Amino acid sequence: MTSELEKIDLLRARTGISYKEAQEALGNVNGDVVEALINIEEKNRRLAEKMQIGGQNAMSKLKSLINKGQDTKIRLIKDEQTVMEIPATLGVLGLIGVIFSSELALLGAVGTMSAVANKYTMEIDYPRADDTEDELMENIH
Repeated sequence: MTSELEKIDLLRARTGISYKEAQEALGNVNGDVVEALINIEEKNRRLAEKMQIGGQNAMSKLKSLINKGQDTKIRLIKDEQTVMEIPATLGVLGLIGVIFSSELALLGAVGTMSAVANKYTMEIDYPRADDTEDELMENIH
């Protein structure tokens, strides 16, 4: 006859779960190791499926957000002439680079001071008037 501790050790060795989880799994099936293994595998399969679906949803929302960022343009204007126009996503990537790199941060600060001194203005163009802030925030969550 196998002791409860040996059963717990067996479940842990095969599944990588904690002592508490193994004890609960055995308790749910009156100590039947095979039934406990089947239940643990089924639980792990369901969890993996949920994670896969969650990952797919997150990627879909990220793609949607990137596409909206591509439609939104950041323009640098001087004397009513567009000097530069970039997609908002590229602007965000540049900002992230500036934040995490001290050399880029210095360059960004010098560029900003130069733009202000030379009377440049920045304009953000949102082409879809039907997108509200709530809808955009919904896509983030």
